[in-house]
Amino acid sequence: MTETEALNKMMAYCASAEHCRAELTEKMQRWGLAYDAVNRIADRLENEKFIDEERYCQAFINDKYRFAKWGKVKIAQALQLKKIPPYVYNLMLNNIDEEEYLGILRKLLDSKRKSVRASTPFEQNGKLIRFALSRGFEMKDIRRCMEVPEEENEWAE
Repeated sequence: MTETEALNKMMAYCASAEHCRAELTEKMQRWGLAYDAVNRIADRLENEKFIDEERYCQAFINDKYRFAKWGKVKIAQALQLKKIPPYVYNLMLNNIDEEEYLGILRKLLDSKRKSVRASTPFEQNGKLIRFALSRGFEMKDIRRCMEVPEEENEWAE
């Protein structure tokens, strides 16, 4: 594949959905393009605004917390895996509407509570906390949504 063909394919690919630089470079490397050609194409795509890390982060964050119901911790880890620097996404994560975010967590916990099998309320809360932590929610947010006394949560920190 020539560099021009790769550029045209990448332009079409970026026009259909938001992508980050790391995704595109990985894809082009799998095609067998030289590293210098990959960097030239990625630079051109950035200059022509086909890819924009901030725009990508905003879309990624909104999709993951609204539709996949991920917490901020899991979203941040996923963005780190995509080689996006923390200064790009930290402010966006902190600007998530707190009421909407906690509402999502409450619904998630209420839904999970129906399927959790436990012999005591303490055991049930432990399972719900582990579930929410695995979804990337922070302990302070989980406590707020579950209204669990502080002393019951000490083991989970």
